[in-house]
Amino acid sequence: MVWSQAINPLGNLGLSALIAGIPVIFLFIALAGLRMKGHVAGLITLVLAVLVARYAFGMPAQYALLSTLYGSLYGLLPIGWIVITAVFLYNLTVKTGQFEIIKDSIASITDDRRLQALLIAFSFGAFIEGAAGFGTPVAITAAMLVGLGFNPLYAAGICLIANTAPVAFGGVGIPIITAGAVTGLDAMAVSRMAGRQLPFLSVFVPFWLVLIMSGWKGVKEVLPAVLVSGISFALMQWFSSNFLSPMLPDIMSSLFSIICLVCLLKFWKPAKVWRFKDEPAATLKIHRHSPGIILKAWSPFIILTIFIADWGLKPVKVLLDTVTVQIPFTGLDQMIIAGGNPLSVVYTFNWLSATGTSILIAAAISALVLRVTPGKFLAIFFEALKSLRYALLTIACVLGFAYVANWSGMTTTLGRAFTITGAAFPFVSAFLGWLGVFVTGSDTSANALFCNMQKVTAESMGINPVLTVATNSSGGVAAKMISPQSIVVGTSSTGLTGREGDLFLFTLPHSLLFTFIVALIALAQAYIFPWMIPSAVAAASAASGVTEGGALILALTGALVLVLAFAAYRVNGYPATKEKTASL
Repeated sequence: MVWSQAINPLGNLGLSALIAGIPVIFLFIALAGLRMKGHVAGLITLVLAVLVARYAFGMPAQYALLSTLYGSLYGLLPIGWIVITAVFLYNLTVKTGQFEIIKDSIASITDDRRLQALLIAFSFGAFIEGAAGFGTPVAITAAMLVGLGFNPLYAAGICLIANTAPVAFGGVGIPIITAGAVTGLDAMAVSRMAGRQLPFLSVFVPFWLVLIMSGWKGVKEVLPAVLVSGISFALMQWFSSNFLSPMLPDIMSSLFSIICLVCLLKFWKPAKVWRFKDEPAATLKIHRHSPGIILKAWSPFIILTIFIADWGLKPVKVLLDTVTVQIPFTGLDQMIIAGGNPLSVVYTFNWLSATGTSILIAAAISALVLRVTPGKFLAIFFEALKSLRYALLTIACVLGFAYVANWSGMTTTLGRAFTITGAAFPFVSAFLGWLGVFVTGSDTSANALFCNMQKVTAESMGINPVLTVATNSSGGVAAKMISPQSIVVGTSSTGLTGREGDLFLFTLPHSLLFTFIVALIALAQAYIFPWMIPSAVAAASAASGVTEGGALILALTGALVLVLAFAAYRVNGYPATKEKTASL
């Protein structure tokens, strides 16, 4: 039976929107008010969405359940597969002791607290966000800063504020990929748009961090470092998001920022080393390692970057997609009329070309480099899988909800209701993303919830939907520092359990300021600088242009992987044997 979406089933747009918003409102209350666990709240929200779709919007029960299944499958592959393999690779470096060497290589560069904040909280935190995400950046960097002698509240607050610039791209681009999935927009177009918004914030964040710590005088004393840290990050963020892939900006921007700042510190130092007044004694002992040992520790993430870049090449993707399996959803395919056209519902099982597969291969090569036995390799993998079981369930529920909402017409109803904001909607878009991340604690979840609504609303108002969808992700980054999950991670990793309220009040003004900045950027891009907004066609064209000569690039990077693996394998000592202990 062919069924057409009912956009205003109750005959009153406001009332229909209120009913359509019941699952979203419940999710807000469940997470922010009732403090439910994410997977429990997600399951109940999904059930509510199915009930609203069936009884308020008239969607046949079979279609609602099949929509749920389709969304859940998409949540597990490719999105969940990326999460599993990214966390697995990160855990591989932790379990083999290599991550301690990576931490040492960052923490031993300078004694100045301001520069340590730039290197560890800003750049290194962004690197961990790109490699693992899920609260890991704040947990690790805040604990490092406390160990170096930072006041715990400042350490947690600074790391939460610093973890702003990379969140939109998240762990290996998952938020942007999700935004493309739920809206049908090209993920590369969304990536390009976010890459034309966030660099302005990325330049500002290092300046703001140092200003919070040491005031205007302190900023002037380390202004060269502030500029190098922010501008280098912003430039690489813009380049990688616009010309490479949404999966690479965090990793490449953070590494480039670290390298540029380290190079600067080889030739320039602040006139005096700055420390907090009455700061606690340092407890973290920093070990200095040889270049070979450091290369070996960083090798998994270098290999990861290379493989993700290669998987994004058009010739490689075309080759890998030859083993793709297309699975039509019989009983749902061509059975829903949306916007006058039947929906094609075909699940693409492209396991080989999936980004998660490239990460798994990078992990396998890294295991050879790090001399990890097959038994330990599998044990670490299944441990990561076990630790993520509830996160994966949450992702499946949220994506299932998103597809039920989209295909039943609930999202379109909500989108039309938001047209009352008029020309100010691009400004409002940022705060919608902020609200979504505040409640869910995840830019990925906020994009799954709101991005299609952002698209529908923008299209109904004649605004390019690429702008508002990207703004949902860009605006959401500023709420990461105040979301309940992030606050708990910050307090627990710095020994501040019980002081969550203090940390929330510390970060709230900065969160609102950053969201306001993103909102102004989006408003300006909508009406003053519309040439900054890419179209999906332009994005696809640009991506294809980068892949010219893809076979040569693949051969060169493949050779680089082999050379790197051989060089790192030849490094003796595990863990490092040639090291000096230096307590800061």
